Amino acid sequence: MSITTVGIVGAGTMGNGIAQACAVSGIQVVMVDIAQAAVDKGLATIGKSLDRLVGKEKITEADKAIALGRIKGSTNYDDLQAAQLVIEAATENHELKNKILKTLDGLLAPEVIIATNTSSISITQLAAATSRPERFIGMHFFNPVPMMALVELIRGYLTSDATHEAVKALAVRLGKSPITVKNAPGFVVNRILVPMINEAFFVLAEGLATPEDIDAGMRLGCNHPIGPLALADMVGLDVCLAVMEVYLAEFGDSKYRPCPLLREMVAAGQLGRKTGRGVYSYA
Repeated sequence: MSITTVGIVGAGTMGNGIAQACAVSGIQVVMVDIAQAAVDKGLATIGKSLDRLVGKEKITEADKAIALGRIKGSTNYDDLQAAQLVIEAATENHELKNKILKTLDGLLAPEVIIATNTSSISITQLAAATSRPERFIGMHFFNPVPMMALVELIRGYLTSDATHEAVKALAVRLGKSPITVKNAPGFVVNRILVPMINEAFFVLAEGLATPEDIDAGMRLGCNHPIGPLALADMVGLDVCLAVMEVYLAEFGDSKYRPCPLLREMVAAGQLGRKTGRGVYSYA
């Protein structure tokens, strides 16, 4: 299948990032959200991101104009019917995603592939909300999408080889480096990453080192670009806790128990950058 137009449901951080990556790579985009304000905000974010690339001389003003011209913002799901692939990039909520996927399944032609940008929800379960599980796949992009090279391609139980190959070819066209993953909680990256963050909280709670020294140790000793505690603040401590709770429930293994300090900080509303205070202060 040749994918020339991509539909995206959700104009937030991930949705507009995916839209930008597609448009810069020469693909037509239809980006849909429920409110015009959300669509406008997404388009404005893309414009600012492209402006930064112009400033760094990575692209020209003409390139920016051409890329923006490839993106159609809309509040009408019917506009997605022009796409050969539609990527659901809504909030990480199972019920909401199911509702969107059922709507898309009833609207789109049978041959259209549906993908979800979920970072934690079972691809097989989400595929079951549609009548096309063989043409359903996970495309887990990483934030910020225009900068991050990785895309996890997650195959559900019934995802076909043809669907996987078509979506893999698209990811490569976007300049990404896709890896193929079986369906399991956390897939690959978050399965490793979030427990590491959780362990950093155990180290902090035990008073083995200061937050600054824990982060410096991982940056300098493991060559990580950011320490695990600073990363937790960026991701959101509530998100880290929720993911660990999913792992504990799904695997039934005590090694995934959330650190009590992480629970306490979330209970106190210290969630990281988005609240101005997490492990570090952002006031």
